[in-house]
Amino acid sequence: MTGIPEDDVLHRVDNGVAWITLNRPEAMNAVTWEQRERVIALLAEASADPAVRAVVVTATGKGFCAGADLRGSPGAPAGERVAGDVARMIRLGAQRLITAVLDCEKPVVAAVNGTAAGIGAHLALACDLVIAAEAARFIEVFVRRGLVPDGGGAYLLPRLVGPQKAKELMFFGDAVPAVEAERLGLVNRVVPTAELEATAREWAERLAQGPTRALAMTKQLVNASLDGDRAAALAAEATAQEINMTTADANEGVASFVERRTPKYLGR
Repeated sequence: MTGIPEDDVLHRVDNGVAWITLNRPEAMNAVTWEQRERVIALLAEASADPAVRAVVVTATGKGFCAGADLRGSPGAPAGERVAGDVARMIRLGAQRLITAVLDCEKPVVAAVNGTAAGIGAHLALACDLVIAAEAARFIEVFVRRGLVPDGGGAYLLPRLVGPQKAKELMFFGDAVPAVEAERLGLVNRVVPTAELEATAREWAERLAQGPTRALAMTKQLVNASLDGDRAAALAAEATAQEINMTTADANEGVASFVERRTPKYLGR
């Protein structure tokens, strides 16, 4: 990507896991336009790369992501906007980022090291699994600025905590500590800050040793089930199982069961 320092988004692949790390700790990792495009591109690469079988999204410093950094965002100044400009900016910006996480064909783990506010909270909540450090907080900050939630917030939150609690979080914009977020179902596990990276690595590497295509189709089925009816969900399930049974990993899983041994999945 042009226009973004390489170290603003760190990236490495280790033991089948792609680590995507926001690295602007001085700005609490408020995400810039360039960073967003880089993360979207890395998630697309992870989907297409057979060597990548799981993804971790995390950040450096005390903040996971304090929201969007609008100072460097392209677009017309407020006084020059015309109808459609804002909707286009949201559609092509924050919504693309969240969609990239939801549509990534590999399981995505969020390792939330600190404050996740606005689009930062939605970035974490779009991930398949969320591990939070004890110091982490989740804030629906939009109402504090007189704004409507964007980046898929009104889509994600009701599916995680129900409509009444989602409205409470969005109407008041109060910070939700990690322990409370776990109780509400926003977070899978809370760990001491010093254990966050190790726990994320353990989970991601376990996923990376699993049947990658089966996990991809399981993710797709669960996500789609929240939007469709029972008949569509059951039809999709049957189709996914039909497709999955053509994979090497499915054959290995069945063979290992018959032979009473531990399966060795290759992600194919």
